[in-house]
Amino acid sequence: MSSAVPTDEIYERYLQKAISEINELGDEISRAGDETHIPVLGSGHPLADVFLLKYMPQPSEVHEGVAFYGRAGQALLKSLQRLRVDPLAVYGTNCLKFGGEDPEEARPWLVRELHVVQPKLVVVMGEDALAFLNGLEFPLAGEVGAEAGTIQDWTPTVQVLYVPDIDASLDEQPAKTQFWNSFKALGPWWAELPPY
Repeated sequence: MSSAVPTDEIYERYLQKAISEINELGDEISRAGDETHIPVLGSGHPLADVFLLKYMPQPSEVHEGVAFYGRAGQALLKSLQRLRVDPLAVYGTNCLKFGGEDPEEARPWLVRELHVVQPKLVVVMGEDALAFLNGLEFPLAGEVGAEAGTIQDWTPTVQVLYVPDIDASLDEQPAKTQFWNSFKALGPWWAELPPY
């Protein structure tokens, strides 16, 4: 008689643990806020393969309290659909959770998010987000270069795709094109990902 636990049951246990840890982190970030510092929490699957990261929240995100709410989120959703990337396998957050806090205060929160989600790919949006990621001192992490549209190794198990800042790429056609030309590298990466 086998005592092995089915793979689905193991995954469910990891998922429940991740949900609990993300909720605890969200509660902690919310408690750090006040009337002038409205928290903007990450959103998406707590065990996502793709982790979207931008530097700071926009007014629409602050208003709703959710990362990637508004124009950037809609543009990314359309982009993910065009690339045939499952949006349910994506998690998105900002480096700064309030938009105006000291970056040193925000670093531990992002490190915890990365540890909980355990993504296979981090899509870093813009130079500020890239500098923030490189300053995390994440275990076994190497320096990521600003090579737009190129998949780079960050840790032994996580890769990074650097793209221009989505928030700065929504109004003018050349900026939209530059963002898309970098972001579309996600499509082939996703297609090569094993389905298990």
